[in-house]
Amino acid sequence: MTITPRTDTGVLENYTGSLSQHIKNEYRIPEENYRGDIKRGLRNSDGTGVAIGVTRVGSVQGYMIEDGFRIPVPGQLYYRGIELNEIVEAHRKAGTFGFEEVAYLLLMGYLPSRSEMDHFNQIMNDARRLPSGFTEDMIMKSPSKNIMNKLGRSVLSLYSYDDDPDNTSIGNMLLQSVKLIGAFPSIVANAYSVKRHYFDGDSLHIHFPEENLSTAENFLRMIRPNKMYTEEEAHLLDMMLMVHAEHGGGNNSTFTCRVLSSSGTDTYSAIAGAVGSLKGPLHGGANAKVMEMFHYIKENVDPHDDASIKDYLAKLLRKEAGDKSGKLYGLGHAVYTISDPRAVLLKKYAMHMAELKGYDEDFRLLQKVEELGIPMIQEQHRNDTPMCANVDMYSGLVYTMLGIPEDVFTPLFATARIAGWCAHRIEEVLTGKRIMRPAYRAVVKRVHYEPVEERQTRIEFKKKELVPLGM
Repeated sequence: MTITPRTDTGVLENYTGSLSQHIKNEYRIPEENYRGDIKRGLRNSDGTGVAIGVTRVGSVQGYMIEDGFRIPVPGQLYYRGIELNEIVEAHRKAGTFGFEEVAYLLLMGYLPSRSEMDHFNQIMNDARRLPSGFTEDMIMKSPSKNIMNKLGRSVLSLYSYDDDPDNTSIGNMLLQSVKLIGAFPSIVANAYSVKRHYFDGDSLHIHFPEENLSTAENFLRMIRPNKMYTEEEAHLLDMMLMVHAEHGGGNNSTFTCRVLSSSGTDTYSAIAGAVGSLKGPLHGGANAKVMEMFHYIKENVDPHDDASIKDYLAKLLRKEAGDKSGKLYGLGHAVYTISDPRAVLLKKYAMHMAELKGYDEDFRLLQKVEELGIPMIQEQHRNDTPMCANVDMYSGLVYTMLGIPEDVFTPLFATARIAGWCAHRIEEVLTGKRIMRPAYRAVVKRVHYEPVEERQTRIEFKKKELVPLGM
């Protein structure tokens, strides 16, 4: 019998396991090398972000600079110069859905007239329908346990369905943007349904988007087996989409989109990169981390006893409980100090749904975590700068109240943020004019090349016998 070499996981694990400690040492960079003008995380020494450009799309304000010092102020978020709170409150008062209007505002730069909005909604109706065969060929034939992974791959796949994918003219980028904004909720809903079927053993339900429904209504309709939802549920989800649609050019995923766009690459590559960034637990995945932490808290505290809550939060901070990260997820923000306007809106409008769905105690416990956790973090870091709960503290629970599974939390975030990403991409292509190219200081010692016979063996590997295929 012929012995054919093959990839053996055991051999690979032995190889990488033997190398891991050596690699850890080789990659270690002592802290003293970061002294001077190096700005880790693109942060200045005072915690502010390094300014690398200007934008007219969105503005995030959480502090003022006065005499060189940061002065905390209540947080404000502006879309094209209009405060987010004004937009949300106007739609809540009128009982209308606002995400489509927000998408138009971010892309076009102004609020649409009635006729313009009607025309945009008609275009969105068409955009929500995925290309013929796309769900079968791109989603069902290669299902993924992770919906963000499938979303990123699907975005790249849409390149193949575009007759002119590399054209970076304004008109073509705008067309691609509208198609992507429409496609995202359909991709996410279908990817989740396929994931449930192939990995969780549930029945497969694929629902097509329906004309004349909002993005929020269509998403709830598509993701639920019975396609049923209430008006209040749809409006609460619509608000979630509005508050997540944009957050300035400096957040990690938007910055990723702009960096890729600065190279001249196509829209699909730039947006897929942003999806990959948002997937990270330090960015869009933070809402799921909050819920993971919250599950630990619920299991280990008396929700009516502040001392019990503080005791467990202290264990989390000491890396003795939870995921042992030492973090209280959902507390603190890079820009907001006194308040995160998005979290303020969620707390204002989600409590009624919490009472209807029986989550009122959970909601109050989260508020307790916010109230008790912030001073504990400040004490730990010996910093009395005001801190606030960020939007992730409450968004996961809001999604849970809407019956949305944790698998879909971050993909739903992406379904909203795609509007901001596309606006920033267009702005970068039109105004950036230069490829982004920051610098890294090399701190490696110079050495001479050695012939292989003169090199010292540093790691010994255990040999593993090859076995015939099929055995």
